[in-house]
Amino acid sequence: MDISSLSFFRNRRSDNKQFAVIGLGRFGRAVCHTLDQLGYEVLAADMEEARVSEARAENLAAHCIQLDSTNPLALQESGILEIDTVIVAIGNFLEESIVTTLHVKEAGVKQVVAKASSEIHGTLLKKVGADLVVYPEAEMGRALARSLTQRGILERFELDPDHSIVEVMVPEEFHNKTILELKLRADYGVNVVAVSHAQKFEINPDPNQKLLEGSAMVVIGSNKNISRLPIACDLLNPDGSSVTTQLTLHRSSEIKLK
Repeated sequence: MDISSLSFFRNRRSDNKQFAVIGLGRFGRAVCHTLDQLGYEVLAADMEEARVSEARAENLAAHCIQLDSTNPLALQESGILEIDTVIVAIGNFLEESIVTTLHVKEAGVKQVVAKASSEIHGTLLKKVGADLVVYPEAEMGRALARSLTQRGILERFELDPDHSIVEVMVPEEFHNKTILELKLRADYGVNVVAVSHAQKFEINPDPNQKLLEGSAMVVIGSNKNISRLPIACDLLNPDGSSVTTQLTLHRSSEIKLK
């Protein structure tokens, strides 16, 4: 999810306590379970009775109903159209997904989030009124590829094509040195926003705090500057070319490419 999604979340009502999830596949079930665990009231719906029964048995949501979401009258009678935020989690059935999104939005639901299985699917969902389109399979695939190829980078959040927030393993070269001593902002152009300690993250850490090899730190900066850290990583240049570097910090504080 990129920074363009911020407008959706900025406009979402903070007092919204109810959500509806249409489609109880793996994605929809995960959304229901998480919202329910966070204390929100969730109405879960699916066309298949078996999925509804399973969701009800596992207490995935406060309300679980069988529903043909392509039927406007069924949507109206279900009460879904009275809920401010509806998640259309029907990703693999394009017609059902698009028709459901269209009916829900035309009925006046304020915020509609829709799952897409492809770029074309996402474009069509936006055309019929989806306020936010998500691509969970594609995002998971990218995350897996990064974890397999970007050694040293544990997590990455793209702010835009040129800047990221990344969680990285503290390299050997940084072991037992303070953030101030390493001069990460001056020498590397990145800012440390959090470091791990006792299996928890400390936000805005003390510059005099020492980093320990094997722990994690979260930094923010341009992809180009992040790639200069002494970790093996693979980030993209602004022109789309790959930057693969592994840097070693010597005692003389000089940086040398291996």
